[in-house]
Amino acid sequence: MLDAIRKNGVTLAVFAAITTGLTAVINAVTRPTIEHQIAVQQKVLLDQVVPPELYDNKIQQECYVFTNPALGNGSPHHLYLARKGDKPVAAAVETTAPDGYSGNIQLIVGASFDGTVYGTRVVKHHETPGLGDKIELRISNWIMSFNGKKVTGAEDAHFAVKKDGGNFDQFTGATITPRAVVNEVKRTTLYIETLPGQLSSLPSCGEANE
Repeated sequence: MLDAIRKNGVTLAVFAAITTGLTAVINAVTRPTIEHQIAVQQKVLLDQVVPPELYDNKIQQECYVFTNPALGNGSPHHLYLARKGDKPVAAAVETTAPDGYSGNIQLIVGASFDGTVYGTRVVKHHETPGLGDKIELRISNWIMSFNGKKVTGAEDAHFAVKKDGGNFDQFTGATITPRAVVNEVKRTTLYIETLPGQLSSLPSCGEANE
């Protein structure tokens, strides 16, 4: 009886070791491919919010980490700096609209330092299907309405949904969601305007992970 238990224990141990080893090998083999695909998808997203013809640097490598209440919460956010030559010309910033109908709406906003929005995309949300999910590009073109719009200041009344006196459409039966997105894009764009004076003090993404 004891011999059988020992034999089964050894068998299980060997099986576990082989399985662990195979998992490690598969992970090592597939990791570069997975990381490459993630980088490709990220570059596509960045080029949707900052037109690639505006910059000539490797924008993904110009990554900085920061926290700011204007970005919706106190969590670390990433920003990606676009340069033409050595001159910073724009930034793409991860941000959070904290007041969506169903909670946080994760965004990325690209804008110049004079307050012109180049593009915005929703990265993650939990808004109601058929109502609030129109903030997604695959559902509607509403998110494209930010392209080329300029924020002229914190009191810019035009940068709001039409129900609040602004220029952006709200959705039938769902005003909270677009209002949250419009307000956060405005706050983020105003933050981007302040970046040129802050860049030297922001840690790079690599430094933040050390």
